Amino acid sequence: MSDIAGHPGVYPVISRALLLSASQQLRNMASIGGNLLQRTRCTYYRDVAMPCNKRQPGSGCPAISGANRMHAVLGTSDFCVATHASDVAVALVALGAEIRLVSATGSRTVKLADLYRLPGDTPEVETDLRPGELISEVLVPRLDWASRSTYVKVRDRQSYEFALCSAAVALDIQDSRIVDARVAVGGVATVPWRLAAVEAALRGAPATPAAFEAATSVAADGARPLSANGFKVSLLQRTVVRALLELTEGSG
Repeated sequence: MSDIAGHPGVYPVISRALLLSASQQLRNMASIGGNLLQRTRCTYYRDVAMPCNKRQPGSGCPAISGANRMHAVLGTSDFCVATHASDVAVALVALGAEIRLVSATGSRTVKLADLYRLPGDTPEVETDLRPGELISEVLVPRLDWASRSTYVKVRDRQSYEFALCSAAVALDIQDSRIVDARVAVGGVATVPWRLAAVEAALRGAPATPAAFEAATSVAADGARPLSANGFKVSLLQRTVVRALLELTEGSG
């Protein structure tokens, strides 16, 4: 992770997502594939004394009615509300990255977004990874305009903490109007969550705060807040707007 974060050819959104992940010591030894496949940090999943549908199918999801401030509001089900933990996965999903999977029987390439599975009624099945497969490559599309990109991470403390909400944003701006956009969020969903409706609303819009507010008004569509995480609905919109403003401050 440290090698990729410091490489001069890496898009800022990827580099920043990596640098805001874990600690320097962990980044020095962690692999990209391992980060993409890390398990959720849901406290009920981590506590083996507690029931958890993801760990023991059919045992229940105590987070739904329990301590759920850190949990998801998008992509949830009646069986699981755990958030996806990776930062760099959010950046890569925003850019439409693919991964190459290899096994003893061959290889295949899939969209990273398609690797992750919504919990539905089988939250124990987190990815489309087949037995014996390993991630051998991450393939990021060439987007020259993705040099205008960033990753914003909102968390309870500034180091070694998982996101309450994060936003990966890249913008193509010409003559003060948005030609194209990539937007994905983390910390609020069960998988890295691409905001296609926000992207569509941004395309053709002026690069102004008012346009950003209007475009992000649909960011949390379909959200199902729990007893203690309803704040994530508005936080989601504000985090994306913050990332958009960061990319356009001082631009003509």
